Amino acid sequence: MRGAAAAAVAAVNADTPTDPPSLNRLGAAGWRIVLLASLGGTLEFYDFVIFGVFARDIADAIFPGTSPLVSLMASFAAFATGYLARPLGGVVLSHYGDRYGRRRVFLGSVFVMSGATLGMGLVPTYAQWGIAASALMVSLRLVQGFCLGGELPGALTYVVETTPRLAPLVCGVVFACVTSGVAVATGVSLAVRTLIAPEAVPAYGWRVGFVLGGLGGVLSFLLRRSLEESPEFARMRGLELQQPLRELVRTHAVQVVVGCAVLAATACFTGLYFSHLPAYLTAVLKYDARQAVLAQTMGVLAHAGGILVVGWIGDRVAPRHLLRGGGLVLLVFGYPFYAALGARTIDLTLALVLAGVAAGLMNGSFAVVLTDLFPTRIRFSGVALAFNVAFTLFSGMSPLVATTLIRETGRASAPAALVAGTALLTLVGSLWLERYGGHVLLHPAPIDHG
Repeated sequence: MRGAAAAAVAAVNADTPTDPPSLNRLGAAGWRIVLLASLGGTLEFYDFVIFGVFARDIADAIFPGTSPLVSLMASFAAFATGYLARPLGGVVLSHYGDRYGRRRVFLGSVFVMSGATLGMGLVPTYAQWGIAASALMVSLRLVQGFCLGGELPGALTYVVETTPRLAPLVCGVVFACVTSGVAVATGVSLAVRTLIAPEAVPAYGWRVGFVLGGLGGVLSFLLRRSLEESPEFARMRGLELQQPLRELVRTHAVQVVVGCAVLAATACFTGLYFSHLPAYLTAVLKYDARQAVLAQTMGVLAHAGGILVVGWIGDRVAPRHLLRGGGLVLLVFGYPFYAALGARTIDLTLALVLAGVAAGLMNGSFAVVLTDLFPTRIRFSGVALAFNVAFTLFSGMSPLVATTLIRETGRASAPAALVAGTALLTLVGSLWLERYGGHVLLHPAPIDHG
């Protein structure tokens, strides 16, 4: 019996092209599955990022301080708490995902997160409830982070296992959709700042974004109920691990470390570009708020397009090479980008569009590279642990660290040092991808480390 079980697991985790022909192309049914899996990521990432988009307004309403910069730092600290809950959420949700299936995690995480997002839009102000208002906002932020810890890793695991031979493309679609959620968030911010008087935005305008996000999550829950379990996981019925996290740590700890390093630059970029930039442009560089939001929205849309293109190219060029190219771009052009913004020597919209397109090299390739590190039986757990640890360290903390660097150094370009450091870490981590990968992508000589 043990020999038969081992053979079955080996067949599921094999990297030879034994999948049915239908998995080598993406028809209408395949696109529906990928888009529905991506929709939850879109709405949940919207829910998560909307906090950063309205960080300055939330600071005024919920976290007032002795100065605008101190208040903003308190708001970004609350933003970071959501990331602190992500590793725990990833461990718990991926445990159930690897034991009982991906679909259940999809439904549960999006439902709970939608409720938390709606609640954040209804939190009383500091003037009304005092410190209790701040504590309630932080608590709901923790719930958001816990749920997101399983959502995006689950979506990646699901689409890769549904269409493994088009893994670079479908992973690109997932993160293009996720990025579109950021564009929706910045678009909502732009609409709020256009239709509502500036003095009313800190009072109640920012709440509109959270209410819309909560309602959108309910819609995602209803649509996702039609999803079936991924084919690869379905073939493992009866062979699931009882303790997938223990198996992961025992057999693939090095892959987790490599995954964290590889994700350092894209996580830092995500935290700075999506969440830190709106407040940075207005509070530090004194750009007009509406101009900053409009420029960022255009940049995010360009970024989503770049991710799709890179995902398509990933079927023809090894994704690890695309990832390295993106890391080199950030390493070389991080400081010139911030210096140009501070000196206003480049059009703001053009600068953010160029940055978005360039970063598409990493954000369009890192997801498939990460899933490639782990076999099916522990893929959800491996992706979730590496993804959430990396994003907690390098994305959740980056707005707070960047703001602190600016305050301590007095230099508006100080965040560039953070960008350069994480880009270098990604380049170093990528040197081990070919050695430890091969579970999804077709390498010339796949290596099975499981």
